[in-house]
Amino acid sequence: MSLLERIEKEKNGSSLKVESDEGIKSESNISKSQNEILKGKIQKRLMEKSKDESVDKGKIKESLTAILDDILKEDETFVTRRQKEKIITDTINEIVGYGPITPLIQDEKITEVMVNGYGNVYVERDGKIEKTPVAFRDDSHVLHIIEKIVSPLGRRIDESSPMVDARLPDGSRVNAVIHPLALDGPILTIRKFATEPYTIRDLIDFGTISPQVASFLKACVEARLNIIVSGGTGSGKTTTLNVLSCFIPEEERIVTIEDAAELQLHQEHLVRMETRPPNIEGKGQITVRDLVRNSLRMRPDRIVVGEVRTGEALDMLQAMNTGHDGSLTTGHANSSRDMLTRLETMVLMAGLEIPLAAVREQIASAIDLIVYQSRFKDGSRRITNVTEVQGMEGNVVTLQDIFAYKVQGKDDNGMIKGSLDFTGIRPKFMNKLTDSGIRVQEEWFS
Repeated sequence: MSLLERIEKEKNGSSLKVESDEGIKSESNISKSQNEILKGKIQKRLMEKSKDESVDKGKIKESLTAILDDILKEDETFVTRRQKEKIITDTINEIVGYGPITPLIQDEKITEVMVNGYGNVYVERDGKIEKTPVAFRDDSHVLHIIEKIVSPLGRRIDESSPMVDARLPDGSRVNAVIHPLALDGPILTIRKFATEPYTIRDLIDFGTISPQVASFLKACVEARLNIIVSGGTGSGKTTTLNVLSCFIPEEERIVTIEDAAELQLHQEHLVRMETRPPNIEGKGQITVRDLVRNSLRMRPDRIVVGEVRTGEALDMLQAMNTGHDGSLTTGHANSSRDMLTRLETMVLMAGLEIPLAAVREQIASAIDLIVYQSRFKDGSRRITNVTEVQGMEGNVVTLQDIFAYKVQGKDDNGMIKGSLDFTGIRPKFMNKLTDSGIRVQEEWFS
């Protein structure tokens, strides 16, 4: 009895007749779920044989093809060439990749992969979210892929620790949530990053920034201004931070601090640090705040924090105010003004009883520039405000936009048109640029 016949007999006790012209068919028309069962059975046997036999990773496709031919011959089962190729590809993805989402991760046009349970896989392409036909076999299949991602990184995920942040070898950010927190099956979110990090020229070509503002920000980084890149989720903050970090001179010592290492700096004198979660006993956790405090003892010229979320904002501000000029970081906010409000809240989360007036004075003294970035409805990501922190007026931190984005409508393709223009007000920190030997170019403010 063939493998196909055995499966169908287990389902309803009936026999099957295989028709070679249409691939895998039966007189009763095999349903999609039954076809998936067949594929699962064949893939399982392929996996078992590949584990038992010595398979050269460099020739894994040839090895698995031979194994599949033996199985089909043994069970007298027919599959078409296209079905055969798909079985081989899916099995390779299971062995050396990340299961059915492997092609999505390899697609350079896709920037995010979102798995909402085994049957719902979404992607972000060109800034827009769309559902894909990709699906896992069941929840255990998704959990297997999650464990395959996090285990090599020394992270764990189980019922006692049902959330995890990790990263793939290419730097892509991974977040996973499982039962009992995830009610409808394991949730997996992968934020992809370009294999080759974007440059300022790429951001100009994408329309994220104008050439004038790019030159201005380059001068600000070289002049050691303290800069925060703010924006909403998925607005491109980390990409912009990475580009700005590339303007730091080669001779300076850079210390980067991140929850999950994503920055891709190419300077030679670079020290990278990453947080550590608690172990199975709940001990050994190292937070961003711990790393920021430790970095001050490492003789840094620049401190680059991937993102400030809680009490580390206080340590970051203190570093900026104690001789560590030129520090860079990102933060979630809805506007430049909201970024200051969030900083106040994060400083208070440090657990110290600091008067709000003192917190605002620290912020006004530490931060020089806020770069605010937005993701528009058409999927584009653009810098919409470059704002100077001018100081204090009474009990209020004063802000002034240097550049602001003006929407001018939509083009024939439905994409938003606009320009990042000079507001007419020169920043007060221009003397810092001239003192650093940086020539101020009039075209920045034209």
